[in-house]
Amino acid sequence: MTLRAITIGLFAQLAVVVIVSYAELVTGRIMIGFLQLPPVVVALLFVLILVNKVVGRVKPSWILKPAEIAVAHCMMLIASMVASRGVMERLIATMVGVRYYENDANQWSTLFFPHIRPWAVPWRHTSDEAPVARYFYEGLPAGEPIPWAAWVLPLAGWMALYLIVFGAFLCLATILYRQWSHHEKLTFPLVALPLEMIQSRGGESFWRSKLMWTGVGVSVFVFGLNGLHEIWPVVPALKLQTPLNPFFVQRPWNACGYFVLFLSPAATGLFYLLPTDLLFSLWSLFLFSLMQQITLNAFGHPDPLSATTYETAGAYVLLVCYWVWAGRTHLRQVGLRALGRDGAQDQAELMPYRLAVIGLAVCLVAAVAWFRALGMSVGLAAFTLLVYVFVECLVMARSTTEGGLPMTEGSFRPNDLFVMWRPTETLGAGNLTALAFVDALFTRDLRGLVLTGFLDGQRLADGTGVRRRNLLAVFGLATVVALLSSAVVHLWLPYHRGAVQMYSYVYWGNNVQFFREYGTALVQGAKQPPAALTSFLVGGLLTWGLALARLHLFWWPLHPLGLALSRSWTCMVFWFPIFLAWAVKWPLARYGGMSMLRRARPFFLGLIFGEFCMAVFWTLVSMAFGTTAPLFPWP
Repeated sequence: MTLRAITIGLFAQLAVVVIVSYAELVTGRIMIGFLQLPPVVVALLFVLILVNKVVGRVKPSWILKPAEIAVAHCMMLIASMVASRGVMERLIATMVGVRYYENDANQWSTLFFPHIRPWAVPWRHTSDEAPVARYFYEGLPAGEPIPWAAWVLPLAGWMALYLIVFGAFLCLATILYRQWSHHEKLTFPLVALPLEMIQSRGGESFWRSKLMWTGVGVSVFVFGLNGLHEIWPVVPALKLQTPLNPFFVQRPWNACGYFVLFLSPAATGLFYLLPTDLLFSLWSLFLFSLMQQITLNAFGHPDPLSATTYETAGAYVLLVCYWVWAGRTHLRQVGLRALGRDGAQDQAELMPYRLAVIGLAVCLVAAVAWFRALGMSVGLAAFTLLVYVFVECLVMARSTTEGGLPMTEGSFRPNDLFVMWRPTETLGAGNLTALAFVDALFTRDLRGLVLTGFLDGQRLADGTGVRRRNLLAVFGLATVVALLSSAVVHLWLPYHRGAVQMYSYVYWGNNVQFFREYGTALVQGAKQPPAALTSFLVGGLLTWGLALARLHLFWWPLHPLGLALSRSWTCMVFWFPIFLAWAVKWPLARYGGMSMLRRARPFFLGLIFGEFCMAVFWTLVSMAFGTTAPLFPWP
């Protein structure tokens, strides 16, 4: 790790923040930053490697080593997640959305405003400070400056909370990494492409591979054609999205829920890197969950979707218990080291295990205290935080390090577990006000989860010769810079363009969803999901059975992670690319063996690389000329 690597990483972070913010908020068609392997990071990594090779020919002493490029990549990775769904796309809009969309019909001014802490938002409900929110959504009048001062205190407060939570993630990533990487031998599929691009010897063979460039050509053709179609409609386009729900309109088939067929070369390439048994489990158990909903609907179940959702919640909890049991030896060694006794050696880890354990505990306590200051009871705060960190985030991290899923999106929130026993409205207005913020900012949409970046960054460090201990400062600096720079951009864009003309999901979707939901619950009462506890237990038992079968039967084809993820947005979007990857890889493995799989691998890496670079290309074209960008199949 060198000063020039950090400097390059900082400038690259700023570029990432600007490109991600424009692509996702202004075009609203290219989700370029919230994937756990963000397209913008892959494209800028390519630019960095290309410039490095050119500079190396002119001045060999200036050429960057693979370790230095890896450091810049890690910094860009954090910046992309923070600038996208990981933080800013939820934080800024949530702070003002509740004020802008308040009206006499929803009664938010009486239900929620008295419980909103003044330091948590840039407006006051006791006075008419509508311009802060109104100008954010409708744009500034000519000559009016952005009200920066109103945002300083609330942003500082929320950023402090994010730093606390990210501190817990760093500690958790330290504790988990050796168990997952060295003991369980997880493959970290999302690191494969950056590692191939960066490594000196491996990188040369990667860049010279004809198969790789063939894969790039396929993606460039598809998205080049679709991009030209948006500019000149006479150019034909390739359809990459086919809704299947219109074919299932009659009962009981209409209970299948969101059912769409997406085509994505990049997703197919990513999933090619997974084992065939996991691929089979992901697509087959997704279809199994649809058939469950259809069957339950046929037998008169009042809410089939909630049944499968609670099944996956049970699967999450059981999986976490199983992983703790599987890693009990490592966790015991970590505990001994934390107590100052002989235990696992930690000189090579991100931080000493003692610091990681103590830091995790301190961060969790601090986060509970922060939630309490927001107006949440201590019990609810602790429950929400523990489910979020140790159930939701842990399963999402595993879904990338083992499952290779490019998006981290769950199927339930901590409050969904609470309402198995008590109705939502019994929490009271104060708790629900705080919970509406927490759900919108943390537990509802898990895409852009920084924890996976901390884990993947360590794997990249191992492959490029970076000491993991050096990454701690890199991650810390990258997080702070990303938070500050993305906050500025995410305020500047809406105040100058008007958020009502920007990406709807961010500005009048997720940010106010839970104020709507909890407001209705307070006024009318909320229905408890039918037989939720039963579905939860069924999901746990099914997962336990799958885990035991996988442990004791070498031929067992189903992976329990597939059941847990079966109702996730990720599987809803990517089930067909998963199926395609399986349909290609299974016969290759069966009839061609490992040598055939290895020979075909560059083609699929090229599919990823080409599609991601085209996403950045069309974003830059849109920024420069104001044209409409093509739709990319990662909604």
